[in-house]
Amino acid sequence: MAHGCYWAKCAFCDVSLDYIKRYDKCSASVIVDRMEALIKETGESGFHFVDEAAPPVIMRELALEILRRRLTVTWWTNIRFEKSFTNDLCQLLAMSGCTAVSGGLEVASDRILQQINKGVTIEQVANCTKSLTEAGIMVHAYLMYGFPTQSAQETIDSLEVVRQLFMHGLIDSGFWHQFAMTAHSPVGLNAEKFGVSIPNKTIGKFANNDIIHLDTIGCNHEMFGEGLKKVIFNFMHGICFEFRLQDWFDFSVPRTTIPPKYIERLLTDDSSIEIKKSSKIIWISPLPEILFYSKNKKGKKTEMAKMVFQTKKEAIELNIKKELSVWINNVLNEITIDKNTLKTVDWLEQEFSLSNLGDFDVFMNSYTLTTLKNSGLLIL
Repeated sequence: MAHGCYWAKCAFCDVSLDYIKRYDKCSASVIVDRMEALIKETGESGFHFVDEAAPPVIMRELALEILRRRLTVTWWTNIRFEKSFTNDLCQLLAMSGCTAVSGGLEVASDRILQQINKGVTIEQVANCTKSLTEAGIMVHAYLMYGFPTQSAQETIDSLEVVRQLFMHGLIDSGFWHQFAMTAHSPVGLNAEKFGVSIPNKTIGKFANNDIIHLDTIGCNHEMFGEGLKKVIFNFMHGICFEFRLQDWFDFSVPRTTIPPKYIERLLTDDSSIEIKKSSKIIWISPLPEILFYSKNKKGKKTEMAKMVFQTKKEAIELNIKKELSVWINNVLNEITIDKNTLKTVDWLEQEFSLSNLGDFDVFMNSYTLTTLKNSGLLIL
């Protein structure tokens, strides 16, 4: 989808080299043109995008382009576990054929993630993976141990965070890598800043991996490797969550300081996310059937409408005033998935104001909007 990495700040990554630091994105239409050409040439319809980290905006545009062209494909890629991956975006990605993502959780510790300059927190990881898995997208986590200054306590606490993520079904698989020093990473270029030293430092023109370095602050990282491999094998099979963390190691390890319901408490309701005026809106379901009728109450006649939305799972009914139903139907016609230009929440507010239907903020927090979201309205 793009050359290089749109983040390009992780301390362990060779971000000073061209293949990482020079970010150059491709348009969704060109990407799908190439996909169609490869399908025609090979007969294969499964794609692995090998981006360092696929940009969420391009993933959204790619998904829309695939759906507009009515292609039947499957695809997966590498991402950063960031807050951009909301329930609605993940639902769109899944519709387009995205079956899995892999991403760097690295050391599941907020202190180390800050040291790494990963740009995400454990809370963001938990909620991002929740959105992905609820949309039916499998999640693989790249895990790291042995980052400079990482203590035995932080390794065990990281293991407990991973245990809870697996236990809640937020990640499907993972692999633990021991930290490797590379010459062109921020750690390799400024080792002393990260609390380590490099006895024989040489910088070549390209990658120089797994440089010998001395970490005098952190623990003996290598001793944790075998236990972590056994842990991840069992967690991926959905077993042994009740084991003590000590049971995985043949040497004494500290007790975790992570509360038993830590991840559970970090999970938030997606509806609490602030909707920006620049957010895009799109309708992914068939247009509703509408039946108009009159309702009499205490001698007062009100023109009503029953809107029936057909989703893949069920038919959802919404009974509202006729004028609101007419406005909603007109709006849905303007934001169907076949449209080449996406409308925004700001456009929606302007249309609402022109129709004299009341307070837009009240509408955005109403049962009507909730029903529309449940029926096929995505806010991206």
